[in-house]
Amino acid sequence: MSSGRARARLVQAGVALVAGALIAGCGNSYRPVVTPVNPSGPAQQPTSYAVVVSAPSPTTPGIATIIDYAGDTVMALAPIGPGPKSFVMDSLGSTGYTVNRDGTMTNFPVSTSLQAKMVTYTTLSSTAQPVNLFSPSSGLWAADLDGNVADVFTGSPQTFKLAIPLPPTPVTIVGGPNLQGQRNYAISQNFVDATGVACNTAPTLAPTGLATPIELSTNSADASIRLGKCPVYAVLSTDLKRLFVLNRGDDTITVINTQNNTLDTCTGLVNQNGQPITCHPTLPLSTSAITTTGITPPNGFAGMTAIAGPVYAEYNTATNQLIVANYDGGTISVIDASLDEYGNDSATFGTTYTIPVGHNPASVTVLYDGSRAYTANQADGTVTIANLTSHTVEKTLTVVGHPRTVVSTQNSQFGKVYVASPDSPYLTILSTTTDLVDTTILVEGNVVDVRTSTQNGASGNANVVSRSAGHGQPCNLPPGSSALPATLTLTACQAIP
Repeated sequence: MSSGRARARLVQAGVALVAGALIAGCGNSYRPVVTPVNPSGPAQQPTSYAVVVSAPSPTTPGIATIIDYAGDTVMALAPIGPGPKSFVMDSLGSTGYTVNRDGTMTNFPVSTSLQAKMVTYTTLSSTAQPVNLFSPSSGLWAADLDGNVADVFTGSPQTFKLAIPLPPTPVTIVGGPNLQGQRNYAISQNFVDATGVACNTAPTLAPTGLATPIELSTNSADASIRLGKCPVYAVLSTDLKRLFVLNRGDDTITVINTQNNTLDTCTGLVNQNGQPITCHPTLPLSTSAITTTGITPPNGFAGMTAIAGPVYAEYNTATNQLIVANYDGGTISVIDASLDEYGNDSATFGTTYTIPVGHNPASVTVLYDGSRAYTANQADGTVTIANLTSHTVEKTLTVVGHPRTVVSTQNSQFGKVYVASPDSPYLTILSTTTDLVDTTILVEGNVVDVRTSTQNGASGNANVVSRSAGHGQPCNLPPGSSALPATLTLTACQAIP
């Protein structure tokens, strides 16, 4: 037994000597070499959603549909308020709000887990007539025709806080989307409109409108600022130094200097270098006053004298330009809105180029880099793609229905454009890499409006201000028609075909 143990010890010692020799011969311990393999193919798409609100009928609950940006896939849907007529998202892209036909307001989370139990309702008075919403990163504002007030809501869900008196027929409220700036502005048409659609049928006959500044620190109104006829929409520059109000009735844009809360006037003033300052309280959109080349814009409706009829605009940060959709003239205006280093109008401020597009462009969206604009041409069922460098039309695409809303997102090397028609249950999606129709998505009921959850940075007001038909937005066209009838009621204007 002792000799066996000895042999075992000798074997173990030999193994130890061999292992030691191997280690000694290699120097440091062996480490495997790992060569990383970089992934191939396009970059991962950012998380973003297109949110569609649709209405199966004027009296049944509307539907909110969440669509994935990357895969164009319906991720969730839920019933919301009855007959929604306008829709907006907050500047964070996290909550959606609707104004419904029964006078209520709905709010819902923008989430792929959206369910009916997550939808909440804001209680209003039985006589309330909210027409449009403004939704910054906190709080909610509504232009209310009942008593001509701005309704202020706070909390989660939003609850009524107070009403601020305004001039007659307030149609929209705008301000800094992220609670920057000192005040909001309420835009009123300044006349009692029993039909609710006078600025859609006879805008040139209206009196001049008013912009009412509302101080955020006290929720009190300052003296109103005179505008043009039938103001229908307003947009802030992203630096919050200029407010541009679109006056459909007299083909002008009123410019308000929000730094001193007055019209953009500066007669006799000089800048820090002693040079005279030129200001622009009003920007004309008449073709007799702007640079055009052989353009004869089509008239939107028979008998109307307007040749522009601005109804919607976006401010592009990359180029400091205001891009305006001229509904009655069938054009878009590309306006230089740049400032100098002192915050005054630059030497080129107000320089305007006009691009003829389709019939009745109801809205326009601009890519983040300012290269192209896309218009929703309501009367002829098309989208026009305009080059903002050469000021020419690149392409015109036919879409389903009479499009009234076009929005975009360009938060990666890829971009998409979403087109919605109030007489169609299909959302048309365009690819900005090819400028062709990428796909269409069927939702429940005709589309009321569409927004994107990821802000593209192109506009200071993108997504956060709603537009309802008849109040700040053109009426719905009757099925099979390319024009409105001579006489129109609000019900007919907002009718869901």
